[in-house]
Amino acid sequence: MMLKVLIADDETPARSRLKDLLTDIGNIEVCGEASNGIEVITLAEKLKPDVLLLDIRMPKVDGVEVLRRIKESPMWRAMPVVMLTTTDDPREVQRCHELGCSSYIRKPVKYDRFAEAIKRLGLADILSSDKLD
Repeated sequence: MMLKVLIADDETPARSRLKDLLTDIGNIEVCGEASNGIEVITLAEKLKPDVLLLDIRMPKVDGVEVLRRIKESPMWRAMPVVMLTTTDDPREVQRCHELGCSSYIRKPVKYDRFAEAIKRLGLADILSSDKLD
């Protein structure tokens, strides 16, 4: 079974790096990429990803607002959302967790931390465990 992941980041190099990390983990399909908050919501509805990787600082609608909207929707409430950001402001981290994010990762994303976040989401059974260890 392939895990479908939607990547949302306004920076093309960041999206490329995340795709590379996901490819290295294996058994993951990047089903779509969004560069702003409106695209995230549209693509999530269309593509029905298993996991959302969501940058906080994005144009049009920021990641925190996207997270709030997703977690308010009965259809998307259970979907794991991994927040990505360049800041580790404790208030921002707390706000994201209060809104329902599954994990919070500071950019630049490092492979070991990223793989560990996926494991904590309980998705390790779907992924090839030999590549995560």
